[in-house]
Amino acid sequence: MKLDRFLTQRQPSWAELTSLVASAAGRPERLGPDGVRRLGELYREAAADLAYIRRAWPSGPESAALQDLVAQARALVYNSESDRDGSPLGFFAHDYWRLLATRPAFLLVAWALLLTPALLTAVWALDDPGAAGGLVPAAYRSVTEPRTPGASLGLSAGEGAALSSTIFINNIRVSLVAFAGGIAAGLGTAFVLITNGVLLGTVTGLAFGAGNGSVLVELITPHGVLELSCIAVCAAAGLRLGWAPVRPGRRRRVDALVAEARPAVLMLLGTLPWLVVAGIVEGFITPAGLGLVPAVAVGLSLGALFWGLAWWRGLPGRSRAREDGR
Repeated sequence: MKLDRFLTQRQPSWAELTSLVASAAGRPERLGPDGVRRLGELYREAAADLAYIRRAWPSGPESAALQDLVAQARALVYNSESDRDGSPLGFFAHDYWRLLATRPAFLLVAWALLLTPALLTAVWALDDPGAAGGLVPAAYRSVTEPRTPGASLGLSAGEGAALSSTIFINNIRVSLVAFAGGIAAGLGTAFVLITNGVLLGTVTGLAFGAGNGSVLVELITPHGVLELSCIAVCAAAGLRLGWAPVRPGRRRRVDALVAEARPAVLMLLGTLPWLVVAGIVEGFITPAGLGLVPAVAVGLSLGALFWGLAWWRGLPGRSRAREDGR
């Protein structure tokens, strides 16, 4: 069967399911007994249709809208207390991590756009530090000056608090720009990631070339792993938003954009508290001069906590997607 014919045949059923989901407004009891039974029937049919589309046309965008519809219907059919209350605790404990798991390709693209330029420019800065030094702002050229590993920056508690506040506000600003850039078909997001990757790589190459590699690692690792993770997630949300009108499937472009806007914004909002944590670490722990090994341990532990939660809490989302796709 051809795709257009299949979509034409099944569209009335999906439209009816969409109407029931909208009428329920998160509370299936509003549909009444007959409506709930019909909801279950249509949900199972749509889940089977989704599996068929994925198997028959795996590279097409047509499954995106149906996948969202199946996910919404499933939340009603298998309605749980945590799904009903929609509390902030439930969002940060479960829903945020499931959002990260639903579009892993965008996360991979975000990491690639950030780390690939960083690696290339780091190699270039090692090879040609003179030219690389002219690329970075003057404030960053101090990485080539002699440094003592493990030395504290000597900040008072008040100075540490001010630095922490400044840093996490800057981190939020970068993340917001990376997210907002997605509206231009993802090009703005790509620009933010590439430019930050170039800056990171150039500074790293200059520091290692000047013999300050261990000092730089000690200064950026405690907060850097979590900070870069947050920026990548916000950028992935922006890419998700920007890609929707580019590949809308059977939806109108504006409908595809609206459908992706809510999960993308929720990804951004769920990441902001982690950016605050990164700012606090950078303001209080990074300047303390922990030494290379403790600094790396702090950074890797925060990164492992974040991505461990993404894996653990995101698993139910992947399990539900597999179940819906059977």
